Amino acid sequence: MSLPLFKQPAFNFGIKLSLLLSAFFGLHLTILYSLEKPLFADRIELAYGLNFLLALLIFWIINQYKTRFKQALGFLFMAGSFLKFIVFFFFFYPFYKADGLIQTTEFTAFFVPYALSLIAETRGAAKLLNRL
Repeated sequence: MSLPLFKQPAFNFGIKLSLLLSAFFGLHLTILYSLEKPLFADRIELAYGLNFLLALLIFWIINQYKTRFKQALGFLFMAGSFLKFIVFFFFFYPFYKADGLIQTTEFTAFFVPYALSLIAETRGAAKLLNRL
């Protein structure tokens, strides 16, 4: 007996995205360790976690409305990007700018998971929409 949840595109996307982000999180920490930088500074866990959740949410919304709002899916995708922008300015920017400048480790702590999630989200949404 298979559960309908496991057949959902959002579930499969979530599994693939979690594997991708987990692998890069490990690689990111390895690089920080080799550079003798603090591993869990710069809100790195929050950045990977929030980018995962936001990408999954955006993909799920696109999947849910792919037939009903077919003409507006690009706007939904852009609204998701705007949401990520807002999250950055509420949860990361004040922390990063507290000392007056954004360090390279701060930038990469947010940008690496953001870029990976955006690429995965774009590829996943494109595959989903190509099947329409």
